[in-house]
Amino acid sequence: MLLSLQIENFALVDHLDLEFGNGLNVLTGETGAGKSIILDALDAAMGGKVSGRMIRTGAERAIVEATFDLDPSLIAWLAEQQIELVDDMSLVCSRELVAGSSLRSRSRVNGVLVNKQQMESLRDRLLEITAQGQTLQLGQPNLQRDWLDGFGGIHLIEQREVVADLHMAMQQALKALEKRRQFEQQRLQQLDLFEYQAKELIAAQLSDPDELNQLEQERQRLSHSVELQQQSYQVYQALYQNDQDGEACADLLGKAEMALTDMTRYDTSLQPILDMVLEAMAQVEEAGRQINAYGESLETDPERLQTVEERIVELKQICRKYGPTLEEAIAHSQRVQQELAELSDSGQSLDVLEQNYQTRQAELLTACAALTQSRRATANQLEALLLKELKPLAMDKVQFQVQIAPCPPTAAGSDRITFVFSPNPGEPLQPLSETASGGEMSRFLLALKACFSQVDAIGTMVFDEIDVGVSGRVTQAIAEKLHQISQRHQILCVTHQPIVAAMADHHFRVGKEVIEPENETGKRSRGKAKATEAASEISGDAPSESVRTVVRVMPLDESQRREELAQLAGGQSDQEAIAFADSLLLQAANTRNQLAPTVMAAAKPSSKGAKAKVSRTR
Repeated sequence: MLLSLQIENFALVDHLDLEFGNGLNVLTGETGAGKSIILDALDAAMGGKVSGRMIRTGAERAIVEATFDLDPSLIAWLAEQQIELVDDMSLVCSRELVAGSSLRSRSRVNGVLVNKQQMESLRDRLLEITAQGQTLQLGQPNLQRDWLDGFGGIHLIEQREVVADLHMAMQQALKALEKRRQFEQQRLQQLDLFEYQAKELIAAQLSDPDELNQLEQERQRLSHSVELQQQSYQVYQALYQNDQDGEACADLLGKAEMALTDMTRYDTSLQPILDMVLEAMAQVEEAGRQINAYGESLETDPERLQTVEERIVELKQICRKYGPTLEEAIAHSQRVQQELAELSDSGQSLDVLEQNYQTRQAELLTACAALTQSRRATANQLEALLLKELKPLAMDKVQFQVQIAPCPPTAAGSDRITFVFSPNPGEPLQPLSETASGGEMSRFLLALKACFSQVDAIGTMVFDEIDVGVSGRVTQAIAEKLHQISQRHQILCVTHQPIVAAMADHHFRVGKEVIEPENETGKRSRGKAKATEAASEISGDAPSESVRTVVRVMPLDESQRREELAQLAGGQSDQEAIAFADSLLLQAANTRNQLAPTVMAAAKPSSKGAKAKVSRTR
């Protein structure tokens, strides 16, 4: 059950803090007063679509927070998502919208960031919103099928998931079969091409992606071996042994070592310098030995040089054809081997693939038949229950049937679901969208939701003007149906009908208020704002930029409810309208007593009433 809804800087709302009670919660107000803004905010908090226009003008961000009470299934869900409990009584869903070059949106559950899939999963457990215009969707076959499956419960949903898995398996088998058939048409040509490429690449013996770089270095060394020998000998003489009556580096370091040795006998602080000289001399001697060995190892090898150059030419040609790099040529060689294996007879034959496809198709058809059988049984139950729910809605002569016709198998089964309907005796059954009026569609949708409410564990149901297009006795029937559903689920209902509003357990009035920012003393100049607005209307001038419009929500006591019902019924609070409002409240009380709900045990008790705390931004 929805306990509270906090809204900040959302559309025309500066700040609202609403608390709802169990049973039937009704929101009334003039057209355009902002009732839909409240529902949009609730929808946004539960992961619904948002846009930059939802952030209040002049604000950088909007925040909506919906708090629900907990039950064991929700506690288990939180544990699965590794989200800690805030307390033992409530669950908090929040949505933050941040303005910028593009809208940023973040959803949290108990303060923990969650993704879209997690939010959708939680929403399915907490809330169902029946918005304006949803009656237009009643004629959609796919939606009708989903409603039927949802009414069938977990068994039917699980069978549908089995069908979906088998349909995917069949599609994969068909895809493999069609791919092999297409390959078979070009197999010989491709086989020749890949065999030629594979032969050339295997002969090239490609293994090391760095081979070309190594060969280039070896060619440089072989091409300049004489120069390298001469230069290595010069380095050796400079470091270790100079045969031209000059002193080598090692000789000079030896003299420095002898001098420092004598000096340390008198000043031991020179010992670190001596150590460095000794270390340098050891390194110079080692460098001399190594460069000497390097020079002696060098030799001209024209045959090896020719072999290296031929290999370089071969690898570069391979790279031009299959590269451009040697690494890419090696990867292409591996792909050719894989393609060659798929095209060869070592793979599955057409007969094997054909048999696999037929097996998957047979399994799918068997599962679809079981799904159809479950749907027919569910359809019978839905027909009986829906007709029962429609009778109190002044549709006692109506005929309704769920037609199930065969169609090619899909992921949703092999059934074409059509809701057919006849509102008048003697008239044939026709698709719902072709025969029902707007008022009949509203009542049908309400009856359908009433059916689902008997099998759905969802806590809160929202109806946005479900009574549109009806009046009189039908409106009374809708009010009673909403009251009936509210005994099992918390209901939030937006309405313009005084009969429906009179049936409410908690009544809220939604309206707009024109305000000005606080003056220096911290007090609002409301009268001045209203006077400014009135003067602007008279003169035709635009209101001052400092004037703002905000949405306010007020919970109504009994006296205020009388005035609101009088306004809804007659448009003015005169004695006649007040008397009519009193009669509506009395009639609603009598109706509730007469209905004597038999499902109160299923309703969640709550000691909380419904109230709203309104504060203005400062």
